[in-house]
Amino acid sequence: MGKMQVTLTVNSKREELLVEPRELLIHVLRERLGITGPHIGCETSHCGACTVDMNGKSVKSCTVFAAQADGAELITIEGLGAPGGLHVLQRMFKEHHGLQCGFCTPGMITRAWRLLQENPDPTEEEVRFGIAGNLCRCTGYQNIVKAVLAAAAELNAAREAAQ
Repeated sequence: MGKMQVTLTVNSKREELLVEPRELLIHVLRERLGITGPHIGCETSHCGACTVDMNGKSVKSCTVFAAQADGAELITIEGLGAPGGLHVLQRMFKEHHGLQCGFCTPGMITRAWRLLQENPDPTEEEVRFGIAGNLCRCTGYQNIVKAVLAAAAELNAAREAAQ
């Protein structure tokens, strides 16, 4: 089977490219589009370093063929926040020391972003459950959970103030 034409919208930018049917989304993002926030970790969907948001759901891009993503809206860590500024989750990870080596951080923040879209006011237990598919070898998760809860509180306060 030959190459296939796919159209992706990545971080609000439309991309059209030819892909091999077996080409993984993570490789297209990193190698073809230069979007290097999602990391290649285990390549088996266990670690979550490659997590991106696809059509309103968190997916592990190491287990999605680019052809399966044809027509999809994708958001990566690069698509969060305003240009030149940090998203509140990114800022809270920094302020609450929710990262150490940083390898898991893009996937973790992208997953946390979707979690807060689905549940704007999660409990600690809901955060822990919500990020369970993303592994971190450095932090022990305590500060990651604190960062997500702090981001939720700030986002909720901003929403209330806007009403």
